[in-house]
Amino acid sequence: MRDLKIPEQRHPEKAHRPDNAQPKKPSWIRVKAPGGKGYAETHKIMRENNLVTVCEEAGCPNVGECWSQGHATMMIMGEVCTRACSFCNIATGKPPEELDAFEPGRVAHAVAKLGLNHVVITSVDRDDVEDGGAAHFAQTIRAVRHRSPSTTIEILTPDFLRCDASALETVVEAKPDVFNHNLETVPGLYPEVRAGARYFHSLRLLQRVKELDPSIFTKSGIMVGLGEDAMAVKQVMDDMRAADVDFLTIGQYLQPTPKHHAVDRFVTPEEFASYEKSAYGKGFLMVSATPLTRSSYHAGDDFARLRAARNAKLGLA
Repeated sequence: MRDLKIPEQRHPEKAHRPDNAQPKKPSWIRVKAPGGKGYAETHKIMRENNLVTVCEEAGCPNVGECWSQGHATMMIMGEVCTRACSFCNIATGKPPEELDAFEPGRVAHAVAKLGLNHVVITSVDRDDVEDGGAAHFAQTIRAVRHRSPSTTIEILTPDFLRCDASALETVVEAKPDVFNHNLETVPGLYPEVRAGARYFHSLRLLQRVKELDPSIFTKSGIMVGLGEDAMAVKQVMDDMRAADVDFLTIGQYLQPTPKHHAVDRFVTPEEFASYEKSAYGKGFLMVSATPLTRSSYHAGDDFARLRAARNAKLGLA
């Protein structure tokens, strides 16, 4: 039986890689250790409902702040991913279990218990499942809608790379408010950072969401500090806008363990501000570009601003 708390068992494909030094974080990256009453209550609800969160599994630096406010990003379809991206801290390998038919109901119960106005639901990649988990996503969206009709729903999905085109259609038909799929990095770094994925497939996935249902907001993000340059980042912005992506997130890559992809450098807050200005200039409705930005960080507040930006653009404000 694997013990996912042990790095060598959590990431068996990385165990024999040489260590990459983990540089000291600059002052603008450091955050307080998680704790407090709100954090404890969120933790309790997650455990009572036997739910996995990407906040914990990916080692998000913002977990203390978000959980203290009752904001947790649910991770469905288990805790073992069939991909092995070099940047990611989620456990990898062959998932030991089938999809849990009762999980959508437990997610819906937790959302109601937390009283969330906006929820983010993500997942591991499940290349072992024929539809990549598309139906499971749709069932989870419907369960949350039934239990908490006023809660807006944001999903962060896999790429459904090995699935029939109908998989994406299944998710879109469930009508999430925001469809997020991260490109993660610039195309030139895909072979070493996101080897199991395809840049233009991911881009096309986002474009198809808009073609299938223009009312759904689309969102995507990348990490910086992996070895990219500013020109490549701005080309990704152009590619996203060509696919009609509404919302862009850019955050600093932080190396989970010595076996993961090395941090090339820490991008300064001033550079992030420059990326934000460029992105707004290219036509994104919403941009979050800071060292600590993550896909679901401040997602509820950002969704309200995103909706207001669209209304203003359409003259409905």
